[in-house]
Order: sequence, then structure tokens, then C-alpha cells
Amino acid sequence: MKKNIKIILSAAAAAVMAISMAGCGSTSGGSSSAISGSASAAGSGQSSASAQSGEEKITVGILQISEHDALDKCRQGFMDYLAENGYNDGENIVFDYQNAQGDQSNLKTISQQFVNNGYDFLVGISTPATQSLATETQEIPVIGTAITSFEAAGLVESNENPGGNVSGVNDETPIAEQMALLLEILPDAQTVGIMYNSSEVNSQVQAETAQAEAEKLGLNVEVSTVTSSNDVAQAVETMCEKADVIYLPTDNTFASTMATVGQISEQKKVPVIVGEAGMCTGGGLATVGLDFYQLGLQTGEFAVEVFEGGEISTMPVEYPKTNNITINREMADKIGIEIPQEVLDRADFMIENGESVAVEK
Repeated sequence: MKKNIKIILSAAAAAVMAISMAGCGSTSGGSSSAISGSASAAGSGQSSASAQSGEEKITVGILQISEHDALDKCRQGFMDYLAENGYNDGENIVFDYQNAQGDQSNLKTISQQFVNNGYDFLVGISTPATQSLATETQEIPVIGTAITSFEAAGLVESNENPGGNVSGVNDETPIAEQMALLLEILPDAQTVGIMYNSSEVNSQVQAETAQAEAEKLGLNVEVSTVTSSNDVAQAVETMCEKADVIYLPTDNTFASTMATVGQISEQKKVPVIVGEAGMCTGGGLATVGLDFYQLGLQTGEFAVEVFEGGEISTMPVEYPKTNNITINREMADKIGIEIPQEVLDRADFMIENGESVAVEK
């Protein structure tokens, strides 16, 4: 394993690299950039260009559970931070990004491919993706992000002292604050419906916390789980008959189906408080939580330390540095809810035409 890689690229080497790079097929989605298909080059952790020039390039496999706003922003922030700090794709580092499209069998297949290719570092975006990578290797450093609890997912011995080949950045959301915001916007709410995918450990942890926090505030709680995106529409429609408001944690299944959730919310006039800002763009009413692009930047900073020789087994899991209030006034108007002025005054972002826009203060 290359722990500390010093790279000097000449213009000629960069030109050779550009010629030698080729797309890599995916079992489940396109790669934004991929390692050359040569088995010998991939197995050695170098592209054919670097082998010819005698120079080493860092090879990084990035596995994402599915495509939705939060995880896509996290990945973009990660890539942007690396580029801004001298790690340029195709020059001194080569990325192989693969998306499993929410399929567990794809996760396993891609993880095995990454390990067999002998990549220097692996990045898991989401709990399931990181768990899959960690299952396949105990040697290659695995940087995890967008994970609610590294400990509950069995990825580390402890957040303070990971003890293995996995660490990274937690996406723990301020659930107590989210429940308080729910009641501030909807003071007459009596029953909250908490929904999540029962197969996602991260979602289960959040749902249990949300139930406890809701009950502390005197709310009745209805809980409903799904096992796939195919269950979402019916489950949400049923919950709308039971609850005054729905709460969704940062669950990948619900995050990737927010357009459906938003349509039902509008039809049934039942608001949805969500775990993160990206879910508001799909129809969530409000949240107080992290910005996943910023989470990606923080993950990039963590990764640079690992790339430059940091011992991942002793690097504590990091927590998000900022939380913001996001309000979807368009959805509020559609379902007939007036957002209190004091909440609007504290808002950091507003959803306008399906996009998150920073509030000038």
C-alpha cells in the first residue's frame, strides 16, 4: 500500500495519460472517470500511461449507493476539494466512480471489482456502500461519508479510535432540532409519521432517535417501513391517513423518490419534514440539517490526509461542521401552510423553482 505518494507530472506524461485513459464499463451506472481497462495496469494500481512513464498515480474507487441530490452533492464537494488541492483527475490521480443504483448485488460486484483492481484507496458514499467495501477488504483504506453512525454500522471499533481500515465523515443530523422545527411550523400537529427503509442501518438509528424526540415533545408517533422504492407511494399514501405530518430521515430510498413523496404530500395536504436540504427540493417542507456539498468538502479534506500518509485506523470519525435551516415556501403554499415569520427570519436557504437559494442576511 502506498502511504505517501509524491508525484511530479511532466507535460509529456500528461499527454500520454490523456491518450491512454478509456471508459470503464459499469454494472449499474456510468463512471464519471474510470481506470483503463487493462487488467495488468489496474491490478498494479497504475494506468498504462503511468507504467510507461515510470510515474505513479493514485487510484481511487468511489462507490455510491444511488443517485439523489444529497449524495450527488457530497460526491461533487469531495471531487472539488481534491481538485482545488492539486489532485487532478487523469493527471496525478485517477478515479473510478460507480453507482450501484440502490441494488445490493451491484454493491457487492462493484466492491469486488475495486478490490481485485488493487486500487490504492476506496471511498464509500452512504452506509451501504461503505459496508460493502469494508466487507471485501481489510487492507485498502476505506473512506466513508454520508454515514449516520459508523459504530452502529459495524464499520469502526469506536468513533474516536476506528481501529481498522475504515474511517471518515459522519452525516449525523440534529434530529432534536428538526422535531422542534416541526412543532414551530405546525404547532397543532398531534401525530407524526416516521418512515424509513428497514434495511438501512443509518435510517433505523435516525428513526429510533426521532421517535424518542417526538415523544418527548408530546407527539404521538406512527412508524412505517419500506424495503424498496416500489413500496414508497403506497406507504406514504397510507401514512397520510394516519398522521398530521410525516418525518423522513436521511434515508437513501426516500431521498431518491422525493418527487413521488412530494406529489402525494401536495395531494393529501400532509407536510413532510425531512432530514436534509436536498430532500426539500423534491417536495419536503422544511429541515434544519447539514449541507451535503459541505460534507463532501470535509470528506475531501479527510481524504487528502489519508492520501498523504495519515493512518486511517487512528483517525477519528469526523462530524459535520455546520447545519442550516431550509424552507420550501412553494410547497407550503401548495398545501396551505403559513410558515411563521420568526422561522423565515432564521432560514438560511429557500427553495425556489425546485432549487435551493441562499437567503441574503
